[in-house]
Amino acid sequence: MLPTASALLNRLLARGKFRHVQVLLKLAQLGSVQRTATAVGMTQSSVTQSLAYIEGLLETSLFQRHARGVRPTALCNELVPVLRQLMQGMTQGAELVAAFQRRGEGVVRLVASGSAINGLLEAALVQFARRVPAIEVHLREAEAEELLLAIAHGEVDLMVCRRPESAPEGWHFVPLLDDQLVVTCGPRHPLAQRRRVGEADLAHHGWVLAPAGSLARERFDAMAATWSAAPRTLPLVTRNMTLLVRLMQEHEALTLLPLSFVRQRLARGDIRVVKGAPAHPLRPIGLLQPAAMSEAAARLASFLVKAADTPRRARA
Repeated sequence: MLPTASALLNRLLARGKFRHVQVLLKLAQLGSVQRTATAVGMTQSSVTQSLAYIEGLLETSLFQRHARGVRPTALCNELVPVLRQLMQGMTQGAELVAAFQRRGEGVVRLVASGSAINGLLEAALVQFARRVPAIEVHLREAEAEELLLAIAHGEVDLMVCRRPESAPEGWHFVPLLDDQLVVTCGPRHPLAQRRRVGEADLAHHGWVLAPAGSLARERFDAMAATWSAAPRTLPLVTRNMTLLVRLMQEHEALTLLPLSFVRQRLARGDIRVVKGAPAHPLRPIGLLQPAAMSEAAARLASFLVKAADTPRRARA
């Protein structure tokens, strides 16, 4: 008779160890008992015994043995994402305890989009670390559906992102930064010094494309569809800021990006906004925060609101 899910859970709770999870994940990654033993600091026999033990608890095979090592079974491949999430939780728990012992005032798990990091957090978090060193901020970058998944999985205390279509239950959005898509180029590009450009000017030059599914790519495709000829594009699709700047500088290429995403690079003079090129409004960037927050998260949220408001007061 096959064991029920409840029976398997009780066995894992009573007799399973996190070390078994570590061995399974590393073995699935490396496909070799020898390399797994080296990676986790165990003997080969201990790795083999750990595998046999957990397979015995679950009453199923997790790996297929072959001459060059092991191969995960279909069931093992299904388990790996779940086990990774478990280990990630353990890692975050260890960091949380260490931070409390080291600092004493808490940890904030902050997840943010690339535009939020470049447009607001790059400067604000440096100031926060200097002014409030007792709070440790763990920043992770994520995009699109990854952002809301982080909330669903309980992996985040605060989020800085573009305003979602609808906030998750128990969370609300506080706008901090207006945004728009702009055409950018390197400082030596022929269009960099022009006071106004037209559609023909944009169609004539090469472009670096943003990844499919991004707001920038969708808007570029719509814009290019109105041109008489297909645009010339570089054979590299990326949202990496360092690569984008280099491509714009070395290939005299244009690209369409959120103003928030390029804010710091514009301030440094690495790139320019093409004057007169069409700009497209975007949903604002802001704080997505839960109704109930830790004291540390509340202090960071308050600081970010003030940091975003300072430039607006200065312009006023």
